[in-house]
Amino acid sequence: MKFFDEVIIYVKAGKGGDGCISFYRARFLPKGGPDGGNGGNGGNVYITANHNINNLKNFHYKNNYIADNGLNGQNRKRTGKNGKNLIIQVPLGTKIIDVEKNMILVSLLKNNQIFLIAKGGKKGLGNINFKSSINRTPYKRTIGDLGEKKKIKLKLILKINIGILGLPNSGKSTFIKNISSIKTKINNYIFTTTKPILGIIKNKLDNSNISILDVPGIIKNSFFGRGLGLDFIKYFKYCNLIFYIIDISIINIKYNISNTLNIICNEISKYDNTLLLKEQWIIFNKIDLLHNPNYLISCIKKKLIKYQYIKKFYLVSSKNNIGIKKLYIDISNYLYKLKNKKH
Repeated sequence: MKFFDEVIIYVKAGKGGDGCISFYRARFLPKGGPDGGNGGNGGNVYITANHNINNLKNFHYKNNYIADNGLNGQNRKRTGKNGKNLIIQVPLGTKIIDVEKNMILVSLLKNNQIFLIAKGGKKGLGNINFKSSINRTPYKRTIGDLGEKKKIKLKLILKINIGILGLPNSGKSTFIKNISSIKTKINNYIFTTTKPILGIIKNKLDNSNISILDVPGIIKNSFFGRGLGLDFIKYFKYCNLIFYIIDISIINIKYNISNTLNIICNEISKYDNTLLLKEQWIIFNKIDLLHNPNYLISCIKKKLIKYQYIKKFYLVSSKNNIGIKKLYIDISNYLYKLKNKKH
């Protein structure tokens, strides 16, 4: 059930290779000069942002990252090979924090942005470097330096455009699967979604990515720990849009529109009532299960009058792809205008 948005890892750069003590020997030159080569530099550890990664799950299973050591120098003035650099890929929007210093080192906000997190150890020098007019046979070298090592926290700053809320089995997972590139497993459990699901759609107006986050279904008293709780709602703090997805096929059987909205809105307000100030749309889902959904429109409009923060509503069928194209166009236009307004 955990969405991996924060993890602690250990990084260690490679040690520099040691310098070599060696003297050239040949059949007719038994006392040749020094020819011990230098070591190689230790490998660096870099962290880079990759927009194709959306969580830190992999770091939960592996938290030690070590770059290669530089190789030692050899005779005949041969330099040891540099240690291979290690590049760690993290999601776009990852904040890197030095745990021991309690200091933010960098926030990776651009795709392919790269940051040197641990510098490899400097190479050791072979005895060829210490020959002089007064010391022609130096028995001196230096040892390669140790690489830097750090304990760091990776904290994902999710940039969510749209947050999806609804009761269990309202069709949220089917909706996000249909409208985005995400592939999810859909089952008719009491809690269909047990962990956040992040989907991505492309805004054709400016070719930007639109991120959609589906969180576990809300039930009455979720704030007090019933069901899966409301901890996942923290990701909605910076989103631009909130969708309420309501199963329209059952509102006249188990709930009415007001009761469903009241459950969702009351639970949200207990967690953070400022979320109710965001742009909010209602998606009435599963209209394919109704013989004549249009007769509900006038009823819906009357019900929504008292919910002044609800700006728009849509009748869709995620399963049969009804109304999804119109919704996609409206999403693209709204976010495109919002982005240009900010600039």
